[in-house]
Amino acid sequence: MTAEARGGQIVISRNHPVFDLPEIVAIEHGLFAGAGLDVRLAQSAPAQERESRDPIARRKEALFESERADLFNLCEWGGIDRLERNRRGGYIGYLRPAVVAQGLVSFDPALNEPHDVSGVPVGVNEFTGSHYTALHLLEGTVPRDRIILEHVGPPFARLDAAAAGSIRAVMLMEPYLSLALERGAHLLGCYFYRGAQVVAPHLPAEQLDVYVSVVNAAVDIINADRTAWAAHIVSEVEGRLAPERLRSEYHRFTHATPFTRERFTESYAWMNSWQLTDGRSGYDTLLALR
Repeated sequence: MTAEARGGQIVISRNHPVFDLPEIVAIEHGLFAGAGLDVRLAQSAPAQERESRDPIARRKEALFESERADLFNLCEWGGIDRLERNRRGGYIGYLRPAVVAQGLVSFDPALNEPHDVSGVPVGVNEFTGSHYTALHLLEGTVPRDRIILEHVGPPFARLDAAAAGSIRAVMLMEPYLSLALERGAHLLGCYFYRGAQVVAPHLPAEQLDVYVSVVNAAVDIINADRTAWAAHIVSEVEGRLAPERLRSEYHRFTHATPFTRERFTESYAWMNSWQLTDGRSGYDTLLALR
C-alpha cells in the first residue's frame, strides 16, 4: 500500500530492536495515538531482502523505496548513502535516540587489540553501521591501506562465521555482541555511534516534530527501567540469549537531536575521503527540509 493510499498513517520500516526500541515502546504505550498520530511498524520482509548486497534492496530500504514505509533509521553515514542512491527522495530528520556500540570481536586468541587486525579481514555488512564504524575504529591505529573489510552479511551471519573460524574478526552490535561474548568471544575494541532517521518526502516538518516528541517521551520510559526492555532487544536471537544476559554497557538511549550542519559537513567529508560518496550532495540537499 502506497503512502497516498494509507492516508495519514505513518509506517516505520523496521530496524533491529535495539535501534527501534523507542518506537516500539511508544506504540505499546499508546503514545503516538495519544498525540494524534496513527503509527505502526511494518511487517518483516523476506530474508533475501535482508541479505542483499544492494543496500536499496534490503528490508528497510526496499519498503521505503516502494512507498510501503515512511520512516526508517540506520547509521548516519548509511542515511546519507541511501538518500543518494534512492529514487524516492526524502530527507534526514534527526539523529536517532539509540546510542549503540559496534564491537570488534574475535574467537581467535592471537587477536587482542585493533592493531592485530592490520592486514586481517574484518567481517561486516557493507554500507551499514558495521562497515562504517569498522573504518572509524581501525583508522586510528591501522594504516588505511592495511584495513581489509569483508562483506559477510547480517549480524547473525557474522557471528556464526567468526565462531566457526571462517573469519577471524567481525563487527557486532547488540544483542549479537552480548551473545558472542557469552559464547567465548573477546572484545578488541568498540565504537559508539548514533544514527539518522530517513523520512519520506511527503511528511511535513510539523508532523515530524510531534513524532520526535513522542519518541523522546518513550526514551524517558525506557530509561526509568532499562532492564524491563531487554526481552525486546534479545527477541531477534530467538532464545539464544536470556534477557538478563544482555550487557547494559553497549547500548543506551537519549533524546533525539538535530543533525547539525557542522556534523553533517564533517561526516560527509569523511565519507568522501573513503570514496563512500561521490560528493554530489550537501546539507541543503539532504536536510534543508527540516
